[in-house]
Amino acid sequence: MKLLVPIKRVVDFTVKVRVKPDGSGVDLENVKMSMNPFDEIAVEEAIRLKERGLANEIIVVSLGPAACQETLRTALAMGADRAVLVETDAELEPLAVAKLLKQIVAKEEPQLVILGKQAIDDDSNQTGQMLAALLDWPQGTFASKLEIAEGKATVTREIDGGLETLELPLPAVITTDLRLNEPRYTSLPNIIKAKKRPLDTLKISDLQTDIAPRSKTQKVGAPQPRKAGIRVNSVEELVTKLREEAKVI
Repeated sequence: MKLLVPIKRVVDFTVKVRVKPDGSGVDLENVKMSMNPFDEIAVEEAIRLKERGLANEIIVVSLGPAACQETLRTALAMGADRAVLVETDAELEPLAVAKLLKQIVAKEEPQLVILGKQAIDDDSNQTGQMLAALLDWPQGTFASKLEIAEGKATVTREIDGGLETLELPLPAVITTDLRLNEPRYTSLPNIIKAKKRPLDTLKISDLQTDIAPRSKTQKVGAPQPRKAGIRVNSVEELVTKLREEAKVI
């Protein structure tokens, strides 16, 4: 079974994001970048499926500038077999990403696509669902447990009322939640080996896909700083503050 794992290069989760002075977007100058944490979980799950003998090849794919090669090589160091970069400097919306991934799926013909449920930079939570719709494949989102057997994927997912279990015929699209697994540590020897491994590069024109944006960002601004809390001496004072200042009661 062949697995396809889309991954995204994002601002590292430990970095405090800064907005450009002109409000045109996020300042990425000299900012540490890394693999989207949810996608890292997807890579780990694909590797575990291969280690259990349920898959024979893992292909990771990223869409973005040439710097995404570093993220792809991280996935190779973790245990992926091949990497594909669709190189573009355009800002891609979730629908455009799903359309491009559809073309990659048609080219590679995987039996399972595993990707993070969302990226931590835009939190859209749309690409996996859109990809499944474009492919007309069954989907299991927010997977906290995944089992593959007899040509079917059994996905356990957390919902408001508890846990829901889905049985999906393959091929299918799975999006990962935080509780699915804990990604492994990438060793230095594997990182060095990954730097020497081949990496396929495609252009947007090679995939003949319309990536025109459907929306336009007017302005980006930082959230307002939170005001310091205050201490009250009695319940009566608390109720007064809530009524007169916060106006919540």
